[in-house]
Amino acid sequence: MSVLLLVIVVVVIGWAALTYNGLVKHKNLVEEGWSGIETQLKRRYNLIPNLVESVKGYAAHERETFDSVTTLRTASEAASSVGDRATSEGQLGAALSRLMAVAEAYPELKASENFSELQQALSEVEDQIQLARRYYNGTVRNLNTMIEQVPSNLIAGMFNFQKAEFFEIDDDKERAVPSVSL
Repeated sequence: MSVLLLVIVVVVIGWAALTYNGLVKHKNLVEEGWSGIETQLKRRYNLIPNLVESVKGYAAHERETFDSVTTLRTASEAASSVGDRATSEGQLGAALSRLMAVAEAYPELKASENFSELQQALSEVEDQIQLARRYYNGTVRNLNTMIEQVPSNLIAGMFNFQKAEFFEIDDDKERAVPSVSL
């Protein structure tokens, strides 16, 4: 009887350790995924001033569009939660789309090699942001599933693991990647 009890205790402790380690692993993957998003967003933030300056030289009367992009860039960088960041990023993406639309009206700007390179770089960054979002949201899904599923939810509750927030954009208009034509 004592051997059976010992085996049961060892199995339970082993299961608890494996479950705890799995939760830690998924939490770390979520953090890694968020880091990837932040890296790509930082790349985009660094491109925006150059893009705005390129377009400004050709379309100085579009001041409201430039100010909007600059203001939204600053607000997005300052957002503290994943949800706030997603909302800010959606608004910034829409403002960048408007900026690109302004650029379309100026053939000499579209022909500019500098502007073309900036458009290409922005397009590449937008693709990388999309990949980073998918990776992050996949890791969030895995962590949240583990936190909610029985029996791993017992360990998650005991060690206060919290569900992570998805990086989602609520407004369908804001979901669109800024259109960048080359």
